[in-house]
Amino acid sequence: MGRDGQLPLFETKAAKGRLLFGLYAVSTFVGTCLICVYRLTHLPEEGEVGRWPWIGLFLSELWYILYWVVILSVRWSPIYRNTFKDRLTQRYEKVLPGIDIFVCTANPIIEPPTMVINTVLSVMAYDYHGSCLTFYALLEASQFSKLWLPFCKKFKVEPRCPEAYFSSTLKPHHDDPLMAKEWSSIKKLYEDMRNRIEAVMYMGQITEEIRKQHEVFGEWNLASEPQNHQTILQILIDGRDGKAVDVERQPLPTLVYLSCEKRPKYHHNFKAGAMNALIRVSSRISNGEIILNVDCEMYSNNSESVRDALCFFMDEETGHEIAYVQFPQCFNNITKNDLYANSLNVCMEVELAGFDSNGGPSYIGTGCFHRRETLCGKKYGEECEREQTTRNNNERIEENASVLEEIGKVLASCSYEDYTQWEKEMGLKYGCPVEDTLTGLSIQCRGWKSIYFTPERKAFLGVAPTTLLQSLIQHKRWSEGDFQIFLSSYCPFTYRHKMIPLKLQISYCLFLLLAPNCLPTLYYVAIPSLCLLKGISLFPKISSLWILPFAYVMSSSCAYSLGEFIWCGGTLLGWWNDQRMWVFKRTTSYFFGFSETVLKQLGFSRSSFAVTSKVADEEESKRFEQEVMEFGWETNPKIFFDVKL
Repeated sequence: MGRDGQLPLFETKAAKGRLLFGLYAVSTFVGTCLICVYRLTHLPEEGEVGRWPWIGLFLSELWYILYWVVILSVRWSPIYRNTFKDRLTQRYEKVLPGIDIFVCTANPIIEPPTMVINTVLSVMAYDYHGSCLTFYALLEASQFSKLWLPFCKKFKVEPRCPEAYFSSTLKPHHDDPLMAKEWSSIKKLYEDMRNRIEAVMYMGQITEEIRKQHEVFGEWNLASEPQNHQTILQILIDGRDGKAVDVERQPLPTLVYLSCEKRPKYHHNFKAGAMNALIRVSSRISNGEIILNVDCEMYSNNSESVRDALCFFMDEETGHEIAYVQFPQCFNNITKNDLYANSLNVCMEVELAGFDSNGGPSYIGTGCFHRRETLCGKKYGEECEREQTTRNNNERIEENASVLEEIGKVLASCSYEDYTQWEKEMGLKYGCPVEDTLTGLSIQCRGWKSIYFTPERKAFLGVAPTTLLQSLIQHKRWSEGDFQIFLSSYCPFTYRHKMIPLKLQISYCLFLLLAPNCLPTLYYVAIPSLCLLKGISLFPKISSLWILPFAYVMSSSCAYSLGEFIWCGGTLLGWWNDQRMWVFKRTTSYFFGFSETVLKQLGFSRSSFAVTSKVADEEESKRFEQEVMEFGWETNPKIFFDVKL
């Protein structure tokens, strides 16, 4: 029972099977202790051949044991949440807070406008009341939304991304001839819109006819190049305007396009800079109390996600403590056996649930609902006890659209953040390839809590890398950024000391210490093999009893890993692919991430932000679907391997 005798809006349940996990952990710990005893009691004498390789291997094993303890702390007692949306509706339907949704995109070539508008349309259709090419796509989407939104609500369409819906629904599910007629009509309109956008993309420019229809295209005439242009802001749909309605005369949500100012003398700070500009601009246009941010390819797959998130924010007992609600990052193009281990199922199903138990999940950059005031730097305190009425819904913004556009252009200018607290105490942090993790940590260190929620129907679906190179580049950026945090003043063990519990500080090391894992792994895969060529053995003989702890630790770890992987929805071959990618990542991505971080600390390198492509050519897609592993650089001849278990 919650506060004032009301039933809570969500419940928390502990994971099952903890006894078996405890037995595995204790027995494996005993095995690792025996391995340490063996290493110490059989250490070659000084001057004896193989002494230094032996010491190096022992140090590698000590690192593995330390990192394994971190893994145990995360997996020890994961928790899972369940929401009660019916209770939310009964109590707060008339006073639900406004939601601002940010869809970030960087490049219309590797993040096609058709993908962007599908994501935009999917979040516009919730069950809740850059470039000129991308802008044109949004113009088309704003017109199509007048038909698509009522269609979704009328027939309870899921998912509400047009491309995903029509790809998975080849014909209407309903026998109603009216529905079949509307379905065919909407599908044709969507395909026509997609063809128009793709035709413009193929030409690479907007036709004069379209430019004459919309004066705002003149803004790009003033933009000399992608990295040197003024702020371009357009309110495509003004939700306050009584004329902004769909075909059934229902009000449409506000839709805004923003391309932040970029100048050669100013660093635009990648996604973090864009997010901060969006926070400021949206505060003048809509000022929603809750902010959802999604990547441009992460379309909404569950129209109830907003209400799920609000169950946490508006819970009478603990809602006022919550800064953000993180949903899993899931993908719609994962092959049956997950060739490149991109699904991250174990991370999303187990590890982040363990974070939640230890104090709250990290912010992973997409599929996250934020309380606006926490992104604006507010610290948690007793005054944060949430009032029953929502503050922002009562604040009506009176300026007309043209005035708001001019104000917004100033807020998104390059120089606006000069001599302010933006990036320092307000907004997302800069200077790190994983600004999301750093921002989430700083919010938690201001006293706020976070929630991890995995609904039965996946909330968001995106596009995973389709080549080995793309996957390794992505993991290189993640590991590099995480290790930078560990070595910086934001290290969870020192930053605002004791503001987050020790178990959460340790949990963060699961990600922050990914890059250093390259060193013991490279040592382990190279040195024992080289020693064998010289007849030096670094492991006990098969006939020795000392082989037992080595064999047990290896077999128990593999058995646990396999069981966990299959429990998370994987396959046997998928687990094998995951183990293979584990080696690839530790010997390449993590090594380069580690090296880049060290060079940056020494002043020889600067942070960069690599955006992985969300599109693939026909041949590449075919090989990916057939689970043929692809090696090579895009501009060079490629090598293909079809590896089977």
